[in-house]
Amino acid sequence: MRDPIELDPKDMAGVTLLRRLVTGLLVVMICGFLVLIGLLVTRFPDMKAPNPPAISFDLPETITLPDGMTPTAFTRGSDWVAIVAGDAILIYDADNGALRQTVTLK
Repeated sequence: MRDPIELDPKDMAGVTLLRRLVTGLLVVMICGFLVLIGLLVTRFPDMKAPNPPAISFDLPETITLPDGMTPTAFTRGSDWVAIVAGDAILIYDADNGALRQTVTLK
């Protein structure tokens, strides 16, 4: 077994000072972290995004797709309705449901 290391009193004073410095640094870091968390909580109390305003669009009662087409996607503009069906995008009038334009995808 090894013998315990003996330090003279001058070295013990240095170790004690170092221990106190490290403890002080730990306390300052914890206080800084708590202040940072406190500032985040008080400055940003409501961090969720605001709800967008409700937009109401009237859709036509019925839209008739050409024979053999199955709709896969739908989107709405201010005065039009677009339906993706197969390899085509069909654009309809939003008021009466009449076909405005057909875009064929390649």
